[in-house]
Amino acid sequence: MIEGVSIKKLKVIPDERGRLMEIFRSDEPEFETFGQCYMTTAYPGVTKAWHYHQEQVDNFTCVSGMIKLALYDAREDSPTHGEVMEIFMGEHNPVRVRIPNYVYHGFKCISEAEAMIVNLPTRVYRYDDPDELRRPAHDGGIPYDWSRQDG
Repeated sequence: MIEGVSIKKLKVIPDERGRLMEIFRSDEPEFETFGQCYMTTAYPGVTKAWHYHQEQVDNFTCVSGMIKLALYDAREDSPTHGEVMEIFMGEHNPVRVRIPNYVYHGFKCISEAEAMIVNLPTRVYRYDDPDELRRPAHDGGIPYDWSRQDG
């Protein structure tokens, strides 16, 4: 487990009308501050990677479909520097993942339908000065293979 990453299993409450799932509460220990809430999607087989933030902490939940979320610890002073983590999340595994700053992250839609991710970052997005450092998904600089791994 990468230092500072946390995974919380989310409780889904179904009834005859539908379902409810709390994603994040301000009384939880992982809550730091609220920046904004946004939704992003990926079509089947699409990879969106890599980037990290210098200031912002992300809190990802996949609310529709399934994704493979990959993390790479680029923090040189971290006890888990250089480690890679993989989390399968979405409809079949409803979790919230806290992604610390300086940890590269990206995801691939692994469901047959579009995946929808809700993020509750700790900072607002600055259009004129984004807090994002990006690198290509398949450049080889991060030791991770996005291809399907049949066991």
